[in-house]
Amino acid sequence: MQDTPKPRMTVPEPQFRPGDVPDYSDVKIPEAGAVTLPPLDVAPRQLRNHAFSIIRILRRDGEAVGPWATMLSDEELLSGLRQMMILRTLDARMIAAQRQGKTSFYVPQLGEEAVAIAFQRALGKGDMNFPTYRNAGLLVAQDYPLETMMNQIFSNQKDPLAGRQLPVLYSARDYGFFTVSGNLGTQFVQAVGWAMAAAIDGSDRIAAGWIGDGSTAESDFHSAMVFASTYKPPVILNIVNNQWAISTFQGIAKGESGTLAARALGFGIAALRVDGNDFLAVHAVAKWAVERARQGLGPTVLEHVTYRAGGHSTSDNPEAYRPKKESDAWPLGDPIERLKLHLIRRGLWSEERHAQARSEIRDLVVAAQKAAEKNGTLLGGGAPRRRSIFDGLYEEMPLHLRRQKEAAEKWL
Repeated sequence: MQDTPKPRMTVPEPQFRPGDVPDYSDVKIPEAGAVTLPPLDVAPRQLRNHAFSIIRILRRDGEAVGPWATMLSDEELLSGLRQMMILRTLDARMIAAQRQGKTSFYVPQLGEEAVAIAFQRALGKGDMNFPTYRNAGLLVAQDYPLETMMNQIFSNQKDPLAGRQLPVLYSARDYGFFTVSGNLGTQFVQAVGWAMAAAIDGSDRIAAGWIGDGSTAESDFHSAMVFASTYKPPVILNIVNNQWAISTFQGIAKGESGTLAARALGFGIAALRVDGNDFLAVHAVAKWAVERARQGLGPTVLEHVTYRAGGHSTSDNPEAYRPKKESDAWPLGDPIERLKLHLIRRGLWSEERHAQARSEIRDLVVAAQKAAEKNGTLLGGGAPRRRSIFDGLYEEMPLHLRRQKEAAEKWL
């Protein structure tokens, strides 16, 4: 008598582990310009191919092709390249500062610079981002003061959050940057709720939520999708698929489903999948989704396909769970190098100008760091006032907090 098969479970495994030679030759990357540009009022069900393909504009030789191209001016492209270079330099300086004990924690954006910086250019004044801790590019794209960012990272006496947030959990209301939550997933629900409130108020403002591939497995993600599907508020829900959560590959959250963007189709939400290392493509899909939301045509899910080239944070060693050279083998390349090549091809840039810009940007970031360090670091004092722990909690402080503050005066 044959044995009856028994129920079993499967634990997904990444394609490569430390010691393996990464080979992405079997990964299907559509040709640049191959994916069509749909009308803004397209029915979500007609976007199935867009949720499974990848929208790309830049070819390997740097030429921009296809229906999604030509949405940015020369000045905007040059500014975007500079801002990506600033973000990468900021990362390098802050990682070094953490290693020196000047701050406790830092989260780099290495390899993902195009996602936030290109997307932000599609938003307008009054729109609100609900970001993750890897979205500093949303601030850099608006020329947010680097010294202020570093004051927050160093938790010093000029930290705008008075040391009450983990480093890199920025908050900048005037820049449309909602306070970052360390528990990822919450910002998706918040973005949908904020967009619903904006619509109720009759505002033309829209919201953008951000989440990583790992956090799509959280219940917050699905709650946000249900409300976005039902009420169709003016919101863009961004999934940054950088292939790795803290130390688990994207297949743990995705399972056997084809793409993360495709999950939106089951909710009746428009979905696009974009090359997250293609500055032009990220901006083009962002512009499309923003206009769709602003015209009252409902939410859009964008999956940005990119790669986390560095560690998850300064507390992480990626070599413990993936090959050391995996980022070099990633088939979508480096976002800065790809935009640089495009600008050189158009006669707007050169290797010499790039080297000069890199030197100037380093001086800019170093100067901001020196100014911030004068306000204090974790290593060198200058901490926020202790009494600020009671500030900014209520418009009028309740009795129980007033009593606590009075009792604590001797050590404040």
